Amino acid sequence: MTALLALFDLDGTLFLTHDPLSGRALVATLDEVYGVEVAAAAPANVEHRGLSAKRIARNVLRAAGLANPAIDERLDRWCAGFAALYLELLAEADTSAWQARPGAAEGLSRLQAEGVRCALVTGNPEPMARARLLRLGLERFFPPGGGAFGCEAEERTALLEHARRRAGDWPADATFEIGDTPQDVASAKAVGFRSIAVSSPRTRQASELAGADVVVDDMEGIVQALLSA
Repeated sequence: MTALLALFDLDGTLFLTHDPLSGRALVATLDEVYGVEVAAAAPANVEHRGLSAKRIARNVLRAAGLANPAIDERLDRWCAGFAALYLELLAEADTSAWQARPGAAEGLSRLQAEGVRCALVTGNPEPMARARLLRLGLERFFPPGGGAFGCEAEERTALLEHARRRAGDWPADATFEIGDTPQDVASAKAVGFRSIAVSSPRTRQASELAGADVVVDDMEGIVQALLSA
């Protein structure tokens, strides 16, 4: 039997705390790179759940009146600057109240002990994601060289495929995506992966996750869904 590849989302799945530093860094770097002044609340005013950093930036910039060609020519530079500023802000921040999903470390340890390969697929730029993992105490489960991150591609489906290929062209039918948004579910289905949806503080209504193969409420549910697959 082929072992399983479990691709974990970060925000809302393993990391449950709202982090305003991300929005601050996004707004400041859009101004710096594009010369577009946007309101501090702009990231919250466009759809952002389950999207890559690049797609969120595009949504904000389009809402501010920029056309796609003007966005495209600076998007890679913007994403690198966004990650760098976020790390600067994080270095001065008190994150003692940050919360990982209860039981996350124990659940990931159990999955690895049972032979499930785990990787991270997130819309965060990689430096940002790894800094968050470090502060949450989860970095040991997701070593460098695997997964996929938000500056690498704009579409989540492309990130999922990157992660699968980096795992050695893992079979799609033995790959699970674990996330907390409708976009996570839809993107997993679009590339032929199985989907485990977990409720989170960002879940608006239970029905929006109904397209997943399995819907669970906690880390134990994720573990049981994978080990019983």
